[in-house]
Amino acid sequence: MSNMFCFQCEQTAGGKGCTKIGVCGKTPDVANKQDELISALVGLARATNGKTPSDYAAGLMIKGLFTTITNVNFNAETIEKLTKEVEEEKNRLGGAENFPVSELWSGDPDIVSLRSTLLLGIKGMAAYAYHARVLGRKNDEVNDWFFKGMKAFGEEHNVEEWLDLLMEFGMVNLKCLELLDEANTSAFGIPVPTKISTVIEKGPFIVVSGHDLCDLKQLLEQTEGKGINIYTHGEMLPAHGYPELKKYKHLKGNFGTAWQNQQKEFADVPAAFLFTTNCLMPPKPSYIDRVFTTEVVSYPGLVHIEDVDGKKRFYTGN
Repeated sequence: MSNMFCFQCEQTAGGKGCTKIGVCGKTPDVANKQDELISALVGLARATNGKTPSDYAAGLMIKGLFTTITNVNFNAETIEKLTKEVEEEKNRLGGAENFPVSELWSGDPDIVSLRSTLLLGIKGMAAYAYHARVLGRKNDEVNDWFFKGMKAFGEEHNVEEWLDLLMEFGMVNLKCLELLDEANTSAFGIPVPTKISTVIEKGPFIVVSGHDLCDLKQLLEQTEGKGINIYTHGEMLPAHGYPELKKYKHLKGNFGTAWQNQQKEFADVPAAFLFTTNCLMPPKPSYIDRVFTTEVVSYPGLVHIEDVDGKKRFYTGN
């Protein structure tokens, strides 16, 4: 019997699935805790059947799904805590059975493929919805579909029914993308083609990874005029095109290449690394003391920067 099973990213072992440890560095304990969280989210969706989910429940659903995306959370403790919050909300709504963890990836291969396609799509939409919510944008139809989709995920359907669900999900996902685009452009302006430097200039610098533009904006505000340069990494690269971000002269360019190369590229680099969303890999000893996380990103032993009344203290110097 395998220690874990995860096949949600294109780097998965042998193109079939990680069964001993994740290619991303995820341990079996974390992988299994994430499966338990997904099972609990199905229970939450079942508990809201016939009811309008509260904004709190929607936020839990979105955060829970986002937490299980590749390269986001490597911390079994924080995942377990979130699962407990989901269970408490589920029970407050009247309770419901969770989806059995043992059945998540078992059964007819065609059905497993269709079911997992829906789940992976909903996880991706959760990331979009999460970042739209950070900027104050929400959509009832999108929120409701998280519950409809997760409830359907825990049910039996034939191939035609699964395909219908996937087509319906695709249309809702487009609305979620429109929501996020509206949130980003309203806050940061219409992005424009931008030439980006990969030259690292002299002086102290911070590398920001992920794709939470709001976190980057706060960091830029707090470090302006402090002699600290900021570089993007990974999925934060598009930030350079937004007028309200590129106006900061100390947003200098992009550091490194793809996320899977970070353990080599970050080694012995005298900089701080901030992870705002997915892109994290287990840090190596040569730079682990300079890695910080925020939002849903979590890794044991790293400093996590919390949100306090919508603000974060990324820079505490003079």
